[in-house]
Amino acid sequence: MNKKRTPAKKTSRKRTAKPQVKKSLWRSFGVFLLKLTLIGAVIGSIGLIYLDAQIRQQFEGKRWALPAKVYARPLELYSGLAISTKDVKVELAGLGYQLVSKATQPGQAEIAKRRIRVYTRGFEFPDGLERSQKLLLDFKGEQLSRIRNSKGQTVNLARLEPVLIGGIYPQNNEDRDLIRLDEAPTSLTDALIAIEDQSYYDHFGVSPKGIARAMWVNLRVGRFVQGGSTLTQQLIKNFYLTSDRTLARKLMEIPMAILLDFHYSKDEILEAYLNEVYLGQEGSRAIHGFGLAAQYYFSQPLQELKLSQVALLAGMVKGPSYYDPRRHPERAKKRRDLVLRVLRDEGKINEDTYQKTINKSLGVVKQKSLLKGAYPAYLDLVKRQLRESYHEEDLRTEGLRVFTGLNPIVQAKAEAALVNTIKSLEKRYGKRAADLEGSMVVTDPQTGEVLSIIGGKSTRYEGFNRALDAVRPIGSLVKPAVYLTALENGYSLVSPLDDEPVSVEMPSGQVWEPQNFDKKSHGVVPLHQALARSYNLSTANLGMSLGIDKVIGTMQDLGVSREMDEYPSLLLGAQGLPVVEVATMYQTIAANGFQMPLRAIRMVTDSQGMELSRYPFNVKQTVSAESVHLLQYAMQEVAREGTARSVYSHLPSNLNVAGKTGTSNDQRDSWFAGFTGSRLAVVWLGRDDNSALPFTGSGGALKVWTAYMKADKPEPFQAPVPEGVEYLWVDKETGYLSDERCQGAIPVPFQNGSKPQYRVDCGVEPVQNSESKPLDWFRRWFRQE
Repeated sequence: MNKKRTPAKKTSRKRTAKPQVKKSLWRSFGVFLLKLTLIGAVIGSIGLIYLDAQIRQQFEGKRWALPAKVYARPLELYSGLAISTKDVKVELAGLGYQLVSKATQPGQAEIAKRRIRVYTRGFEFPDGLERSQKLLLDFKGEQLSRIRNSKGQTVNLARLEPVLIGGIYPQNNEDRDLIRLDEAPTSLTDALIAIEDQSYYDHFGVSPKGIARAMWVNLRVGRFVQGGSTLTQQLIKNFYLTSDRTLARKLMEIPMAILLDFHYSKDEILEAYLNEVYLGQEGSRAIHGFGLAAQYYFSQPLQELKLSQVALLAGMVKGPSYYDPRRHPERAKKRRDLVLRVLRDEGKINEDTYQKTINKSLGVVKQKSLLKGAYPAYLDLVKRQLRESYHEEDLRTEGLRVFTGLNPIVQAKAEAALVNTIKSLEKRYGKRAADLEGSMVVTDPQTGEVLSIIGGKSTRYEGFNRALDAVRPIGSLVKPAVYLTALENGYSLVSPLDDEPVSVEMPSGQVWEPQNFDKKSHGVVPLHQALARSYNLSTANLGMSLGIDKVIGTMQDLGVSREMDEYPSLLLGAQGLPVVEVATMYQTIAANGFQMPLRAIRMVTDSQGMELSRYPFNVKQTVSAESVHLLQYAMQEVAREGTARSVYSHLPSNLNVAGKTGTSNDQRDSWFAGFTGSRLAVVWLGRDDNSALPFTGSGGALKVWTAYMKADKPEPFQAPVPEGVEYLWVDKETGYLSDERCQGAIPVPFQNGSKPQYRVDCGVEPVQNSESKPLDWFRRWFRQE
């Protein structure tokens, strides 16, 4: 019996062992899962802590790399200002003002023949706030005669906001104009929330209903087509993540959105969204934020947009390319009308407003360009001058504000003169003037401030800047430097010069034998006449006797900084210079021998308006005022009776003009550089392939210069007479002392101690002190009394 029971006990033990093994396995697995969960929780907590720190750091720190903004000079309005209604209209167009029948809000203007009513926007200048106000401008002829405010009170001085002419963009080419939430129209935030996230102010960063709805749609179509994103999630995607439609990115959005919503108010998040959202593309530049989008699509500040325009921008958030109003206007209008319908259904607008608004056009400006792209050549100079003082990264990221001297009215007139003259020349000469190019620089001769730059006949082209980078032979524009050298070294305006053939053997064995333009020599001529008529032979003889090194020294005193070779051909303009360096050289002549480097920038401030640097006038006397005064006389003679005499067939005779024509060897370059009392302009015409032109400096560049001056109506040139200069009557042919009653007598300035030693006898008795009494027309030139 016992033997039979033993196996039974063994069997019983085996049956009880299996549950214990299973229990042990489940316990081990449970412990493993617990540990794994704890590890995951720790890792997840660390991840969330890190994620939270990153979100706060980026959101509270520098949120965007902000480009430096570059502004033109503000238009200052005061009684007596020489400006026409047409000029003001040009300025307002550059600022994007709406021309309306009744100006009721900032950014609007009414223009009549002799009166302009403008509702200014206001602007935070470095020296204080210029408030938005209604102004009534009265004009008398081409002069502003009176300014009154909305109460009828006289306003002594008012400033329009400056035109934004460009920016220096971050490496990612993102551009934006930052706005505060309180600057955005209420209709924009209403439309944005209505069409993108109706429960925005109720959820905690994510919308479970939206996610569930999106998952159902995605499951039905079998692919990821809808995200159910809130505005907060969209900001996370744009601000921190990529735009890839992947599950991993979508899962990452959720905790980040919750954390962002936990730390910051709805208004703070919404303000960031308004500045971050992508809304279009202009070439390589990405348009971000509603502030810049308003300018890009409507050429108006965001605050001035109407409901229909705001609804269009809000609708474009879903797909800026798909709903591009320029490329797909019908598609864009349907999307805009959907936004308006949702606003009506949400009770934000009434039925009457809805019906009126959906019948309106899109109102998008035709030109696919921001105003800031209108002055690429000037902006090029500004960038170069800024990089002398600022790091590239600071210019691209710190939101600096750069105030310049660009005058949009002057720029418009200069562009019209250049473009229209080139068209006229191409029409006149046909194929011989094909592919003609040009460039131009306009400055204020009293300050050296650059008012306008044109880099080519395609004035909006951002490529090769001929005004700054095209180094072309300057031809006879060099001659004032040669004659100034002579005047600095004992010569007078009546010193006799040999206009005879000259021959110089070069080290290479070649012989330099210049010729006059008319292929003739003119014997002995007075110095002033040689310059006025641009004689090559007398200039070459004079320069060789003075020494080429001295002429180069004079050019350096006038502001030319590049190295120059001491070849005889330099005396007749073989030296190449860009237009901007020629302007520097002539600026010194116009400023009575004071060298002042051309200045484009007035001031730089940080993004809050605090001054960082100022660019004051930098002036030093490098040439004697007495010698320059004599040179100015001869350069006015160029315009009165020399190679530039055609100017007075288009300009008033009392507009004293001083200048010089220039034509390079084989007629490859056409130049004119000249100045009046308030404007200096240098013009170059030529071809990029350096082929010959069918006209000279007087037949091409001078025509551009004259057309510009005719449009701008500058002040006459009035040269103050230095103490060391006296005017004497001399015989025009011989240069000997004469009398004002003698035929052929002209008043000529002389430096003290350099008057002629001989006198002509014309049969009249000398009059006491007659030597210091100039002619009436000459008195107008130099205002000696």
